Amino acid sequence: QVQLVESGGGLVQAGGSLRLSCAASGRTGSSLVMGWFRRAPGKEREFVALISPSGYNTYYADSAKGRFTISRDLAKIAMYLQMSRLKPEDTAIYYCAAGPYGSSQDGTWDYWGQGTQVTVSS
Repeated sequence: QVQLVESGGGLVQAGGSLRLSCAASGRTGSSLVMGWFRRAPGKEREFVALISPSGYNTYYADSAKGRFTISRDLAKIAMYLQMSRLKPEDTAIYYCAAGPYGSSQDGTWDYWGQGTQVTVSS
């Protein structure tokens, strides 16, 4: 089993920045693909970004490209999402996910965190 705990959410003005963290615990946490998803009010959960176990490969949703950066700390088995130039439409609950196979489809992920709220005011 892998446990995921997100932190770093909050309220920020449009144009501002936030850094989300995801702490992973469990035997195989460091060997898993990790990613971020988000669910905006009234919408389906959507893919944001993912990162390979080594940290060398990343993949972003179009909405995140150029504004968000995903990274991971292999020693701490942690993952981060640096978000900049935030927009009101980025308002959502952000979820950390992990699994042996990562993709933009949420059904392919085995482990999920509880989520952290990000609110961007205009």
